[in-house]
Amino acid sequence: MTTLDSNIKLTVQKRIVTFSIAIFLAKVTAFFITNSVGILTDALESIVNVVTGIITVYSISIALKPKDANHPFGHGKVESLSASVEGLLILLAGLYIIYEGINRLFFPTEINTLGIGIFIVAVAGVLNYLLGMYSIRTGKKHQSIALIAGGKHLQSDTYSTIGLVIGLFLLWLTKLAWIDSVIAIIFGIIIIYTGFKILKETTSNLMDETDFGVVKTITEILWKNKRENWVEIHNLKLLKYGDRYHMDCDLVVPWYLNIKEAHEESEILRAIIQKEYHEAIDFTVHMDACFPDMCHQCAKKNCKHRQFPHTNEDVWTVEIITAKKSRYAPQVHTGR
Repeated sequence: MTTLDSNIKLTVQKRIVTFSIAIFLAKVTAFFITNSVGILTDALESIVNVVTGIITVYSISIALKPKDANHPFGHGKVESLSASVEGLLILLAGLYIIYEGINRLFFPTEINTLGIGIFIVAVAGVLNYLLGMYSIRTGKKHQSIALIAGGKHLQSDTYSTIGLVIGLFLLWLTKLAWIDSVIAIIFGIIIIYTGFKILKETTSNLMDETDFGVVKTITEILWKNKRENWVEIHNLKLLKYGDRYHMDCDLVVPWYLNIKEAHEESEILRAIIQKEYHEAIDFTVHMDACFPDMCHQCAKKNCKHRQFPHTNEDVWTVEIITAKKSRYAPQVHTGR
C-alpha cells in the first residue's frame, strides 16, 4: 500500500467518525424524546461506533509511522490492539443493553412520541448504509481490508436498525410496553455476538495465528507462476501487522546457481506476489540448494547434473509450502 493510499484511508476514516458522531447525537435525541429502551440500544451501538472510529483513526496514524530500530516490522500491530478495545466496548454495550431491557420488563416506563423516534432511527439507518457503501468503495479502490471491514460493519448496523424499526412499529401499533424490552434484549445479544467475533479475530492476530486463507491464495499464485529454477518452496510463514503481511520462506533452487542468479530468482518471486496479491507484503526469502532426491520431481530442462529422471511433480499445497523441512530432505540418523 502506498503512502497516498494510507493517507486516503486515514482521511476517509476521519469523515466516517464525523458523520458517526452526528448519527449518535440524533439517536440520543430520539431516545430522550421517546424514552424507548429499544432506541437506547441503537444509540449505545452508535456511541460504540464513534469511540471505535476515534480509536481506529488514532491507531491508523500510529500504524503509518515508518519502521524504526525498536519496531523493525512497523507499527501495524496497534490496529489489532485498538480492535480488541473495540470488541470489549461492544461486549460491554451489549451487556448493558440486556440489563436495561430486563429491568424495563419488571419496571416499565411510559414511551412517548414514538413516531418521531422511528423516523429519526430510520434516517440514521439509511445514513449508516451510505457511509458503509462509501467506506467499502474506497477500500476496494485502495486495497484496504480495514475500510472494507468497517464499511460492512456500518451496513450491518443498518440491517439491525431495520429490525429495530419493525419492532418499534409493532410497539407503536399495539402499545404493549414489553415489546420494547424484548427488542432491546434481542439486539443486546446480537451486539454481544459481534463483540465476541471481533475479540476472537483480533486475539488470533495478536497471537500471530496463521491466516490459512491467505496462505492458500499465496500457494496458488506461486504454483501458477512456478519457474523451472524453483525446485521447491517450504517453511513459509505469514504474519500480519496492521495492513501489511510479513512473509518468509525457503526457496530451493539448483545447487549450481551462483549467488547473483539465486538472488534474481528470489526477486522474481517477490515481484510475482506483489503483482498478483494486492495487499502489502514484506519478504524474506532464504535460498536452499537442491539435492539428488529432488530430481524425480524437478522439472528443470537440460540439467547437466540430473542424477534421476523427472517422474512426478506434485502440485504445491498449503501443507507442502508450510512444512518446516523439505519432503525430500535426507534423513539424518544418529546412533550410540
